Amino acid sequence: MTEYKIAFLGFGNVGKALARLLLNKQAEILERYGITFLVSGIATGRHGTAIDPAGIDLQAALMGDLATLNRAGNIQDSIDFIRRCGADVLFENSPVNYDTGQPAIDHLRLALECGMHAITANKGPVVHAYRELTALAHKMSRSFYFESTVMDGAPIFSLYREALPAAKLSSLQGVLNSTTNMILTRMEQGEGFEQAVAYCQKIGIAETDPSGDVDGWDAAVKVAALVTVLMDIPLKPQQVDRQGIRHITPAEIERARQLGKRWKLVCSAQRQGQAVVARVAPELVGIESPMYGVNGTTSIVQFESDVLGKLSVIEEDPGPHTTAYGLFADFLNAVRN
Repeated sequence: MTEYKIAFLGFGNVGKALARLLLNKQAEILERYGITFLVSGIATGRHGTAIDPAGIDLQAALMGDLATLNRAGNIQDSIDFIRRCGADVLFENSPVNYDTGQPAIDHLRLALECGMHAITANKGPVVHAYRELTALAHKMSRSFYFESTVMDGAPIFSLYREALPAAKLSSLQGVLNSTTNMILTRMEQGEGFEQAVAYCQKIGIAETDPSGDVDGWDAAVKVAALVTVLMDIPLKPQQVDRQGIRHITPAEIERARQLGKRWKLVCSAQRQGQAVVARVAPELVGIESPMYGVNGTTSIVQFESDVLGKLSVIEEDPGPHTTAYGLFADFLNAVRN
């Protein structure tokens, strides 16, 4: 049996879902892999921070104030937390910064320098520091994993890392933003744009300011992450030709229906020599497209490579629980490898 100390930097919906998953799978991973864990630290932006080398009670952390579980005195900030938490694995789940990837990059860099496996659901470090952090992880004989950054728990990155060695990705296309897909689906059911956005905000998949979704930024950063990692061509979100869905009206929805088509916010990238052309924009798709039947919050990505032709991955009903599974899978893959 091998015990790993883990720490959470960020303990919102995803962090708590991960904590519940770890508790639910605790006996199973011990039986199947001989792995057990101890939570040595939890840090949040608004609900306190706790470090306990002897182990934090996860059930208590899910229920109450973290400050009552702290055994490390005053913890100054996130950097101090990483240095003092004593973990073998850091789950970094701070809010995404599309422009710079900070402060998550600094968090992950320090975790690796301290000898931890660094696991994140944050897309920023992937698009802004993938090569740096991957090289540092290799130097430290640790892992930098980020499965949950695109399509939550669907095994996109590990598919290429483990199951498709030496496959050369030539293009990708898909629907990667669940919120815009739900908005367009609701509009097809008769709602206006503002009504559909309000519904997404009500069920918690859109922020109070929905611009990151409806203007295509979330989709663009996901395209940038896929291209950067799977095509090994560094790409920033600002380099993705981007157009959102604000101009799609009920009249446009009806016109598409009459044509036997549907509007989708389509993400695409095409390799062109040593460069790539990437785009996020609304497109009319017909029944012949695998994107046509993707409804609500479902996502899809279709890859075309030199070895398998076209390969599609579909994820239905994503949420904090599926993002948490991606982090959980990264944990197991990191420590087992």
